[in-house]
Parts: sequence; C-alpha cells; structure tokens
Amino acid sequence: MEGQHVDLVPIDLSMAADLAAAAAVDRSTYQWALVPEGEAAMTAHLEWLLADRDAGKIVPFAHRARSTGRFVGCTRYLELRWFRGRPDPDEVEIGGTWIGAEHQRSALNTEAKLLMLTHAFETWNVWRVAIATDERNERSRAAIARLGATFEGILRNHRASWAADDAGTPRNTAMFSITEGEWPAVKQRLADRLGTAT
Repeated sequence: MEGQHVDLVPIDLSMAADLAAAAAVDRSTYQWALVPEGEAAMTAHLEWLLADRDAGKIVPFAHRARSTGRFVGCTRYLELRWFRGRPDPDEVEIGGTWIGAEHQRSALNTEAKLLMLTHAFETWNVWRVAIATDERNERSRAAIARLGATFEGILRNHRASWAADDAGTPRNTAMFSITEGEWPAVKQRLADRLGTAT
C-alpha cells in the first residue's frame, strides 16, 4: 500500500535494523505496547509475526517513511473473520501497531490508518474494522476516537497485557469499531486531516 507520506510494506527480516533504530528513539510512549528493544529482539519479533502470518492469523506490515526510505514502525490486520464464504475476510482488526516517536501524531501515522482502512473496506469489502487498546491507555483511546471509530465498550480479561508492570496478566480491552456504513464519513475525516481529496 502506497501513500504520499508512508508505504505499508509486508514485513521481512531485513527490516529489523531499521525498526530497532526507530524503536530506540524515546521509548516513553511504549508503556502499553509490545515494542522490542534492540536488533536481536526485533528480529525475534519479526520471526514471530511471520510465523503468525504463515499460519493465516495476521497480515503484518512495516511503515516505510517516504521521506527517508527507512522503516519506522509495524502494524497488522489480525482477528480476521469470514462469514460470507468468500476468500477475503468480512471483519478484521487493525492492531499491534507501534510507530517511532518522531512519527507519532503525524501525517505519516494518519495516512497509514487511512491506507489500512481503505484496503479493508474497499478491496476486501469488510463489514467492520475493529480497533482495540488496553483500557488504561488513554492516549491510544483518544487517537482511535479521533479517527472517527465508535467506542463499543470494555471487554474484561480479553487479552494478555503488554504493559511493563503486568505483562502476561489479563487486560481489559477498550474496543472500538468502524462499520461499512460509517466508512465514507471516516474516510473524509481522515482525508481532511491530511489535506487530500477522497
């Protein structure tokens, strides 16, 4: 997926050095996310993502900043669900996302979400895209709401926590979604933020 500020590129192990460098810049915002530290840990993380991809569980990407050509973060489609008996999924979640500190709350980050949502709704023709975060992650919850996603509620003991102080314990998840009927307005909202035509 190609944009003006970012390309979303299927992950491979050659990205580990770039991603480790991006993750090393101001790690203070990674309290709630799994962001490996160091090239060896990043390589192991990418191997894990590739194994999940090969098992059909996820579709992972790296963010490549068009300004530098360097990889600066990761994201993925997960929780793919099929209801209509067709090859493409009918519902997906966008998650497992982190982006280097210098690109957080930037046009690159906004455009990455626009690219993923556009692909989900307009290529796969999904009915629903879910976006989830740790209930305690106020920054992420605010960012998801700014996209135009609807808050659906809290799922208790929904997933394992990635938080440093309680990693591996059950976490409550704040669940948001965008449905196919809401997508045109969300798309326009994101395009307006980027100053691009829809």
